[in-house]
Amino acid sequence: MDAPVAKTALQNGVRIVTQKMPYARSVSMGVWVNVGARDEAVLESGLSHFIEHMIFKGTQKRSAFQIAKEFDAIGGQTNAFTTMENTCYYARVIDSQTETMVDILSDIFVNSVFDPVEIDKERPVILQEIGMVEDSPDEFIHMLSGHNFWGENPLGRSILGTPENIARFDESTIKNFFLRLYQPDRIVISAAGNLDHNRLVKLVAPVFETIQPRDGFPQRITPRGCSVVDLNHRNLEQLHICLSCRGLSITDPRRYASSLLNTILGGNMSSRLFQEIRERRGLAYSVYSFISSHVDTGMFGFYVGVHPRQARETTRLVLNEIDRIKNEPVDSRELKDAVEYTKGSLLLATESADNQMVRNAQNEIHFGEDIALDTIIEKIEAVTADQILDLANELFNRNQMTLTLLGPVEEAKKKFEQILYQN
Repeated sequence: MDAPVAKTALQNGVRIVTQKMPYARSVSMGVWVNVGARDEAVLESGLSHFIEHMIFKGTQKRSAFQIAKEFDAIGGQTNAFTTMENTCYYARVIDSQTETMVDILSDIFVNSVFDPVEIDKERPVILQEIGMVEDSPDEFIHMLSGHNFWGENPLGRSILGTPENIARFDESTIKNFFLRLYQPDRIVISAAGNLDHNRLVKLVAPVFETIQPRDGFPQRITPRGCSVVDLNHRNLEQLHICLSCRGLSITDPRRYASSLLNTILGGNMSSRLFQEIRERRGLAYSVYSFISSHVDTGMFGFYVGVHPRQARETTRLVLNEIDRIKNEPVDSRELKDAVEYTKGSLLLATESADNQMVRNAQNEIHFGEDIALDTIIEKIEAVTADQILDLANELFNRNQMTLTLLGPVEEAKKKFEQILYQN
């Protein structure tokens, strides 16, 4: 169905995966590192994200302005992001500018100088980013919920770090972390679009083969997940509610059933939660379920923003839908619709070079090989109602859930505990 993925491993362990899309006029390339916020010690929290910013702030031969100017001069789009387990530096250009894109991305990744002057300039920018999240309650509630569910494990921290840590990070701290954790066997270069694999390898290899293997990568500790009701009072118009429980890891064979379970409960506009809470009752504008998966564990969650006086009713409605999907198998029509929705989303995504670049990188990082789209669709179509029922009963245990509220909470914590933990 989709074009095959070519792969080359350099002698030091760096892997290069590409997918040719001859109908495209662009090339999307990402330098992925299997390093993220969960690999940081407490006093390092925020370093992965800080490095993400600093990579674009100058190399031995390019200033921060030159990096930005050269990307703009070729009409390129570039950015980066940090997750709990990965950091990615990516760009997209028209196919005729592939060589220039590779040269800039390679330079900033391997030759960044982490200039103390630029570090001091970027520090307040990151502090503003932290403040921006805290000023966005529909985002901040997820950070609070993650901390409540994962506890003191690194998965429970903010990817952005703390203001105290950001104020302390200096050139030595950043360089040491970069050199210690950005190891070649944790680096995947993924590209998709109108490109030639062998040509890209020839462009990439001379620079990335200079990265030397190192020891000392920290062990990732798998958390159990917590159960708590946490009320956070804030003067807002809405009350934001997040319910979290155990989910599956990225590689769990039941991930296809989990995806369909998410779609049915709150993954689209025809989902049960959207129809019950927004369409039938008009209680919320935004309501959805979500999955947050990691290499060894995961979280299944539910979010809704409501008027404070309707918080208890809405929480009860969410739990009612959870109970219903545990007690009644989904009917064949609803399951078929969820399957078709998921297949459609996957197939539409294949038309984007950016999406293919991301998918191929994640397959290589998590599975060490390409997972063909035909195989994924076969697995999705093979999911049964009984498998969804069994998974719902395994994951949705009220005594192992976390309920987090943010906003003008008008009622006592005990009342929400009674709703969550009732038999």
